[in-house]
Parts: sequence; structure tokens; C-alpha cells
Amino acid sequence: MKQSILITDKVDPALIRGLRYLNMQVDYKPDITFEEVCNRINKYDGLIVNSKIRCDREFLQTASHLDFIGRLGSGLDIIDMDFAEKTGIRILSSPEGNANAVGEHTLGMLLSLLNNISVSHAFVKQRIWEREIHRGVELGDKIIGIIGFGHTGPAFAKKLSGFDVEILVNDIYKHNLSKPDQNIRQVELSELLEISDVVSLHIPLTEETRNLVDTSFLDRMKDGSILINTSRGQIAKSDAILSALQSGKLAGACLDVVENERPKSWNKKEEEVYAALFNRDDVIITPHIAGWTKKSLFLIADVLLEKIRNFYDL
Repeated sequence: MKQSILITDKVDPALIRGLRYLNMQVDYKPDITFEEVCNRINKYDGLIVNSKIRCDREFLQTASHLDFIGRLGSGLDIIDMDFAEKTGIRILSSPEGNANAVGEHTLGMLLSLLNNISVSHAFVKQRIWEREIHRGVELGDKIIGIIGFGHTGPAFAKKLSGFDVEILVNDIYKHNLSKPDQNIRQVELSELLEISDVVSLHIPLTEETRNLVDTSFLDRMKDGSILINTSRGQIAKSDAILSALQSGKLAGACLDVVENERPKSWNKKEEEVYAALFNRDDVIITPHIAGWTKKSLFLIADVLLEKIRNFYDL
């Protein structure tokens, strides 16, 4: 009997072709609503999602026939992992597919901030040709602290390998450090924060990491350092980051994610905080696109297809 798979978000066509080649029935519904998914989910053996479908306990209770949930990319905070395990639903994700894209984007934001690229570009567009006020800072000889060394952390470290920097890593699970690189040193979080010129977050959103970066965390960072977040917005408190920038504690911030990424739902405080961040020359903000490349779209699909094939031993 054919497995029936529902895909709720845009994917590379290679995933659809591959699943059908494995003799699966595929319903590709990238515009489907959450309510529509809830009404029909009990008909499917597999569900493939990105971020719009939150697979909480209530939702999973209606998914009586699911064998697996495939997550396009990473970010398992949208799934009740404990309840899925109890009900025998396997969770398959593909963080390997966009790790390189995140590594490149992280480095790109950092270089743009240090060299005033986006700010000077805005000046030039106004026909203002100023050089001295946009004098940059070189990355070489800096100490880069990477928190989390699962997939995107090592990808960022690899991109830094030609910049003559020292890399410090803190990861409570000790990912990928069985063979330490001579330029990478694993340290306690306190040491990383104290001496790093740049602190980059590459950790999942869990109850342990939610609001990890607060005023206390930032106070422990080196004066004049830079914070990068390409993980999840709820890991770092935007108002605390703004205060640290205003006080001079932070010299800059590169944020691909923020706590609330739906501007139409911002309350008054969020409007004020985000407006203040957007207006600062020492902040670069992108709309959660660090892993969002044409190549990663294919790689995420390819990795997930292979994991589904292995899951069914096909």
C-alpha cells in the first residue's frame, strides 16, 4: 500500500519527484491553511512542514496515522517532541541542507557591519561620497565566540578559517569537537563571553535557551563586542540588545531573527524597540533568510528525501 504524504510548504520539486519515485502518494499543498491541515491530517502517513504548521500536542492527537513528520531545515521548536515520541511519530529534519548557507550569511553580515558596507552604500545612493567616517575594522586577529556547534556553528567556523582569527566554542553537547582544529578551542561560556570580540549564536530554541540572551548575559560580554543571532529570535531579548547598544556595551549586532517576526502583530513596546533597532547604523537586520538560498532549497529537500527513504527502508 502506498504511503500518503502531505507537503504544506514550498519545496524543491526534487523532493516531490523523489517521493513519487519511491511509489508514494504526494499531496503538495503549499498554500494550505492550518485549519485545513487539521481537518485532513488523519488521512496521511507522513507530513512535511516548514514553519507555518505548529505540531503541538493538540494537533498531534488528531494525526492518528502519522508515521513521521519531516521538518524542512531545522527548528524543531514547532513540534512537541516529547508527545511525538510517546505516540511513535518519528521526527525527521534536514539541518545539514542549509548549514552552509547560514555560515555564509553570518559571515556576510559580520563583514558588512565591520566595514560599514550597508551604511556607506546608503550614503552613496544619496550622492554623499564620504570615506573617513566609514573607515572599517578588520576581522583579522579577533576572537570569535561560537555558541552551539551542531551544524551551522561549524559552517561559520569553516568560513572564518582564512581570516586569522581565534575561535572559541561553547556547546553543552560537545558537538563535532572530537578532533579539535588548532584554531578552535572549547571553553566554558563565562570565558567565551568575557574575551570574545564577536559572539555568534547557533543553538536551537528550547526551554533552556529561551531568553538566554538577556541583560545579565550581555553584561558578561566583553565591552565593545558584537552579537550575532542567526538561530531563533526568542533566544535573545530585543529590548536587552537595544539597551546594550545604547549604553555602548555592544558595538554592534547582526540579527537575522527577532522575537516577533510578524510586524502587523507588534504591540506598542515592540514597535518602539524594533524602530529603534532599525534606525541604528551599528545594527544589521535581515528577515530570517540566513539559510534561505536557491541551493539550500534543493539541499534541504535532498537530505529530507534520503532520510524518508531510509526511514521506510526503501
